Amino acid sequence: MTHPLLGIGGLGAGELAIILVIVLIIFGVGKLPDIGAGLGKGIRNFKKGIKNDEEDEKKGSSSDHPPQ
Repeated sequence: MTHPLLGIGGLGAGELAIILVIVLIIFGVGKLPDIGAGLGKGIRNFKKGIKNDEEDEKKGSSSDHPPQ
């Protein structure tokens, strides 16, 4: 089944293993923890931003004053 947003689907164990080997060749074993930490921080900041935007919308829509 193809994921509608990513356009990928049907990745099996073999394909994932090939991708992992390519990533190891390009970045090396020593850089993978740094890349993972950076990616995790980026995802965390993205989620915080979305949460803050949703909270701001709720606060703004519950106000009796029209937006200016």
